[in-house]
Amino acid sequence: MGKRERSNGPASGATKVGPARAADRKRAASLLKALRAHYPDAHCELNFGTPHELLVATILSAQATDVSVNKATPALFARFPSPADYATADVLEIETYIRTIGLYRNKAKAIKAAMKSIVEDFGGEVPQTMEGLLTLRGVARKTANVVLGNCFGINEGVVVDTHVQRLAVRLGLAPQGSSTLAIEKRLMDLFPRDAWCDLSHLLIFHGRRACKARMASCADHPICRGFGRACELRVSAPTAAGTRSKPTAAQRKVSPGQRRGRPAPDRGA
Repeated sequence: MGKRERSNGPASGATKVGPARAADRKRAASLLKALRAHYPDAHCELNFGTPHELLVATILSAQATDVSVNKATPALFARFPSPADYATADVLEIETYIRTIGLYRNKAKAIKAAMKSIVEDFGGEVPQTMEGLLTLRGVARKTANVVLGNCFGINEGVVVDTHVQRLAVRLGLAPQGSSTLAIEKRLMDLFPRDAWCDLSHLLIFHGRRACKARMASCADHPICRGFGRACELRVSAPTAAGTRSKPTAAQRKVSPGQRRGRPAPDRGA
């Protein structure tokens, strides 16, 4: 999922964001409806069969693509079919299965330690609470939300990866410069709880398929055109009349680097 996790704290951030107004929630509901219409098959794109497999895959996905993780996990999952198998394995052996993934040495240590905790502290079962998951090595809110939402149907928060962070600002859901935790809090306020897991999938699908970090034509997409009021790329996108659109107040706050289509640097969750 491409983003390093650094915080196990609650869903709050340095940027102060006021409570959502009724008009904000109405707009969010319209956006959610449009996203569902465009991406009816949106889902978690990490391959897994059990909760512990998704936990492992999500740990591996930090600063890596889901595609690269999915290439490595079939052999990894076959060799280590249970948490106990990871817990008793030599970390060097785990490394051999994930060498193609960035930071594989640290991730191998995190996986072994997390699986050992699951065996010793949770009876070999992945915990089904935010509090329990956050005790595991390599797990912060993003990973915990992924596992809770996709394995247990528990909406404790919203997954905020690089795509969700980018789109939350471009679609006017959160202010420019918001931390991942502030964005999560804002999305939880705007959207109904039972939609939180689906929302992250929908935004990630849109971010990967249309509203990419570098794509000057993304304003042509109906969702970007209808909801992308703070998108920095719309500043340079030609209008139907062949003229350049004028930046909004939110767009004028965007840095020159982002205006040229470069994404903001990842600062971690």
